[in-house]
Amino acid sequence: MKVILLQDVKAQGKKGELINVSDGYARNFLLPKKLAVEADASAMNDLKNKEAAKQHKAEVEKQNAIDTAAALESITVKFSAGAGADGKLYGSVTSKDIAERLENERKITVDKRKIQLADPIRTFGTYSVPVKLHPEVTGTINVIVTEIK
Repeated sequence: MKVILLQDVKAQGKKGELINVSDGYARNFLLPKKLAVEADASAMNDLKNKEAAKQHKAEVEKQNAIDTAAALESITVKFSAGAGADGKLYGSVTSKDIAERLENERKITVDKRKIQLADPIRTFGTYSVPVKLHPEVTGTINVIVTEIK
């Protein structure tokens, strides 16, 4: 009997999968415990619609990430900071600082965890910081750290 799982079932499959099980297992275990529904025409149609909606949502998210990456390429974020005699900053510029500056100045929301800054910036200069917006899309932000005058 073909059934569509409503929840994850150990050794059978994940939620939303179409599986083939014995009639007794389906009638005596899966169906009474509401772990699955019989794969009739309406259930199959619902499954196809859910998969199509999920795929469409993933495509929209990817396109939004591509648009954001294109916008980030042209943006330069500037920081002014004080430094000691050796040129090292008092403090540092972190991914949180970059995310807040983007939000406040450019109205672009980027999660600080997506900014791929290996170590906080502790010296003056120009930096290209990668931003992982989507598993397949990575953008770049230009960060300039200058001395307070």
